[in-house]
Amino acid sequence: MAKGEGAESGSAAGLLPTSILQATERPAQVKIYLLDVAQVGPFSASIILFVGRAWDAITDPLVGFCISKSSWTCLGRLMPWIIFSTPLAVISYFLIWFVPDFPHGQTYWYLLFYCLFETMVTCFHVPYSALTMFISTEQTERDSATAYRMTVEVLGTVLGTAIQGQIVGQADTPCFQDLNGSTVASQSANHTHGTTSHRETAYLLAAGVIVCIYVICAVILTLGVREQREPYEAQQAEPIAYFQGLRLVMSHGPYVKLITGFLFTSLAFMLVEGNFVLFCTYTLGFRNEFQNLLLAIMLSATFTIPIWQWFLTRFGKKTAVYIGISSAVPFLVLVALMESNLIITYVVAVAAGISVAAAFLLPWSMLPDVIDDFHLKQPHFHGTEPIFFSFYVFFTKFASGVSLGISTLSLDFAGYQTRGCSQPERVKFTLNMLVTMAPIVLILLGLLLFKLYPIDEERRRQNKKALQALRDEASSSGCSETDSTELASIL
Repeated sequence: MAKGEGAESGSAAGLLPTSILQATERPAQVKIYLLDVAQVGPFSASIILFVGRAWDAITDPLVGFCISKSSWTCLGRLMPWIIFSTPLAVISYFLIWFVPDFPHGQTYWYLLFYCLFETMVTCFHVPYSALTMFISTEQTERDSATAYRMTVEVLGTVLGTAIQGQIVGQADTPCFQDLNGSTVASQSANHTHGTTSHRETAYLLAAGVIVCIYVICAVILTLGVREQREPYEAQQAEPIAYFQGLRLVMSHGPYVKLITGFLFTSLAFMLVEGNFVLFCTYTLGFRNEFQNLLLAIMLSATFTIPIWQWFLTRFGKKTAVYIGISSAVPFLVLVALMESNLIITYVVAVAAGISVAAAFLLPWSMLPDVIDDFHLKQPHFHGTEPIFFSFYVFFTKFASGVSLGISTLSLDFAGYQTRGCSQPERVKFTLNMLVTMAPIVLILLGLLLFKLYPIDEERRRQNKKALQALRDEASSSGCSETDSTELASIL
């Protein structure tokens, strides 16, 4: 297989499984399922979600530690993790959406399989993300592979959301309103039981379709991608100790600046994403349009990722970051100030998709440059790639957790009414702040940190030449050792 072509194709397909599962396993979806379908108590549901997300955060550096201790096999060092985690991820994901017959043990059931699923997805996602460093040694090919897989990630998110949304949406019940104008979410006992049973079947059907797609894409990844080992790394018998590598990684200035900038910008867009449905429903009054608006965002992001890939190769990654992420600010300001207008909202949705594409593509494309820079600074230490990627994934999930916590607490303090047809004015104002002003502040902070990021295009070119010289030297040393061995055997 050519190192540029087949690697990119398989790499892109491989991100679809994790994104399609994570799109339908977000805390908001799981929370609705636990409360409305499985009928787990609010306190137990909160415990399940909190412990699950906390465990999810712990597993990222833990899996990175285990991968750093893994040896190279005939399949590579990362691919065995992907292969063996896939069956357990599929089983645990399916069982999350299954209602067991023992009501008193449901909390333990969902906690067990939720944590198991998060672990297995981490075992897939961390090595998969690190594959970018092992499918090619060329910076341009790595950038191309990153753009390709991020495009498919967005498509996977759209597909996962659409599958579950369309199947489960057929069984959804509307909100209800009493004579005083307050909303209630209950019906008669018989009708509720029948509706819940129908929704259980719908969730299981959606889970079955999604896991089938997951398995197909994982097989494509396994058969289509081969890891390549750096020549100078192969000469080193033992990888660096994990905690020594962690200390070196976390003291590498470009990495610290990149992950902190990425943390703020990710948090900004996750606040928009996490509250967009509620904002459209209650603040703008587009209860029946939010699915189409969400689709407009995702399709806009999908189509503009290749454009951003061209832009970063033409004008540089830092310039692309400034323009791409900051382009969301004027549209968020427009949303905050305008009256409810569907046409303008669609325009803002498309603009948000363009910025979302830049916000998630560009930091991931910059991470391999940071790792190359680290290898030049520490040429005798190798095997640190899983550490870089595991903590990068950790901070992404940390941003997601912080976004969820901020949103939930803010809406709770504002008096949010669960499954209400309408909300108090304070809730509408809070949603406006969560979708507009808070993300704007976070974006500006993130761009300030990206300004401090030191790896520009000139430094990238210098690093590329230095690494190529290092590889050539390693290859020459390897050839010399082989020639010496052959001569000794002849003598």
